[in-house]
Amino acid sequence: MSTFSQRPFSERTATWLEQSGLHPLLARLFAARGVDKPDELSLDLKQLLSPLELKNCISTAALLADILERQEPMLVVADYDCDGATACAVAVRGMKMLGGTNTPIQFLVPNRFTMGYGLTPEVVNLAAQQIPKPKYLITVDNGIASEAGVDRAHELGMQVIVTDHHLPGDRLPKAVAIVNPNQPGCPFPSKALAGVGVMFYLLVALRAELRRRGQFTTENQPKVENLLDLVALGTVADVAQLDRNNRILVSNGLKRIRAGTAQAGMAALFQVAVRDPRKASAFDLGFAIGPRLNAAGRLADMTLGIRLLLSDSPDEAIVLAQELDRINRERRGIESGMQEAALAHLAEDELAGTMMERNSICLWNPEWHQGVVGIVASRLKERFNRPAIVFAPADGVASEELRGSGRSISGFHLRDALDIVSKREPGLILKFGGHAMAAGLSIRKSDFEKFDQVFQKAADELLNDELLERRHIHDGVLAPSEFNTDTGDLLAEEIWGQGFPQPIFYGEFEIAQQSLMKEKHLRLQLRPIGDGHLASKPLTGVWFNRTQTLPAKAKLAYRLVTDRFQGQARVQLMIEAHDEG
Repeated sequence: MSTFSQRPFSERTATWLEQSGLHPLLARLFAARGVDKPDELSLDLKQLLSPLELKNCISTAALLADILERQEPMLVVADYDCDGATACAVAVRGMKMLGGTNTPIQFLVPNRFTMGYGLTPEVVNLAAQQIPKPKYLITVDNGIASEAGVDRAHELGMQVIVTDHHLPGDRLPKAVAIVNPNQPGCPFPSKALAGVGVMFYLLVALRAELRRRGQFTTENQPKVENLLDLVALGTVADVAQLDRNNRILVSNGLKRIRAGTAQAGMAALFQVAVRDPRKASAFDLGFAIGPRLNAAGRLADMTLGIRLLLSDSPDEAIVLAQELDRINRERRGIESGMQEAALAHLAEDELAGTMMERNSICLWNPEWHQGVVGIVASRLKERFNRPAIVFAPADGVASEELRGSGRSISGFHLRDALDIVSKREPGLILKFGGHAMAAGLSIRKSDFEKFDQVFQKAADELLNDELLERRHIHDGVLAPSEFNTDTGDLLAEEIWGQGFPQPIFYGEFEIAQQSLMKEKHLRLQLRPIGDGHLASKPLTGVWFNRTQTLPAKAKLAYRLVTDRFQGQARVQLMIEAHDEG
């Protein structure tokens, strides 16, 4: 069952925003997304929140300045996703930019399949073997839960600086410094900073500290703002909440990409993705650039992705980007096979009448790849509107351990549900972590059926018909004059994403023609109905991953975009949902 409703907004606020000079359509969209005053429209860098409010940021910057002055070896320990990779590149580039050219600054990214997540003791042991041995370990996008790893670092004579944005556990690690907006007692107003955003803030504070020490002036200081293209990528790819502060970071990063002043690696990623950097959008970062970088961490080693982001050679960057593109194609093939197998299994359940009785999905297969389980879980969650957990063997087909990744729906806190399972059946889950919408866990292969039963019971208790109802929130109907490429370009210029959703419009259409593309995507010729629309010439619509045809008239939810092909621009509707009510 699906429901469709328009996102509410204040007409008074929309009028106020429009009178301040904002386009009427954007005024309505922004008002519906919580922008209350015209002065909130500015995304200038000067509007960023101050590092002074980020707990320990200033004192940690002073510590880093001392380390650079003493030229003591440092090792950046990264996470293996896009946020971790960009945060690592920002850390290494930024500290070298700020005077660390003679300081040994290395990086290390754990293998997700053999070392697990974060600064584990195994990662610390590996860090201690680097030459020269680092005196300081700097975590980026991880570390806030790494008590054992920090303790091991102390045993081996190394200090740890934690930069992270994840929620802490009951106890903080005994690091020499922790910078994390979500740590207890941090007054920083934006809790939505991604890991790369935290590292950028630390660099801004470090530059101010070095200015205070007389190493730079405001006129000749290094431009850490040049790293904002990487900050934008990591923020969007990590699906961070786009509050105003994050929108400022992303907006200014996109400006650099559009102006052709991005890092060589970023330019190379746009090239292999066949995207025009001059028209770069947050959508590009989230759905074209981010997945290619993430593919390295999912199937291979994120070291490849970080090397790309650190490269200043266009020739080297394009070679590395092409390899990432190849790995991403491999990832898509693996994902497609896993998804088909999962859907076939669920289809058998439907035939048996069990699927529609379930409030959750749990699947595993001995041939599945643990690097892609999260993506497949996300696809299943989207298709069935049920929390989904997908498992794969931890260390090959013969492994006795399964590693799973879950994705949830609104109203069902996945990590809390796993906590319920672990308390009801101690030892059933070997380890787990995550948040409301995504989580990871490990179980024994022999315990899969029991886990499925206990997790399903928790889902039955926490979910109801209202939460399981698929809700489509849209931004109303477009006027006849708004179905054009100017509207598409206007929308593409803005910063949309998590917490500031991309506009979805709604309307009734006459379906003039429909056919299949590549046997799996629906291509449409359609005319809007009402308000004089029907006399207009047909518009092109595309509904990805849909093969079922539509009736002669249909109420549709869609995104409006400008499609550019062979130098010609045309408006296109990207269909999201069909209102059958």
